[in-house]
Amino acid sequence: MRKVDQRQQGASAVEFAVIAPLFIALLLSIVEFGMILYTKGMMTHAAREGARYGVVFSTPRRTAGEIETEVKKYLNLSGLTSPATVTVTGAGGNPGDILDVKVSYTYSFLVLPSDINNFTAGTLPDLNLTAETVMRME
Repeated sequence: MRKVDQRQQGASAVEFAVIAPLFIALLLSIVEFGMILYTKGMMTHAAREGARYGVVFSTPRRTAGEIETEVKKYLNLSGLTSPATVTVTGAGGNPGDILDVKVSYTYSFLVLPSDINNFTAGTLPDLNLTAETVMRME
């Protein structure tokens, strides 16, 4: 059995103290990026649901307000409770016309705001995410 050099006792603790904050920041960044992707996916699904709701044949045709309400309802059910901007163009058109549903959402960092913003001197902006779906009226 080898004898441990007295000068190297505690070296592991120092190495851990240097590496741990970087590793934790990396893990939190991965979680934050996953949350951003989830938000973008839910926005895309909401825009698609709103467009589908608007293009399906009905008498009378659905209005832009009804489509916007449907999109916001989907966003609320998916957990995105911050206000989103929904723009609907072409609602109430004739068969073959184009309906465009655009959703804009400002994503505020949830996991990393204080640590990363302190490190970057508060220059980390919120992300402006958009999703758009275009369909033809039935």
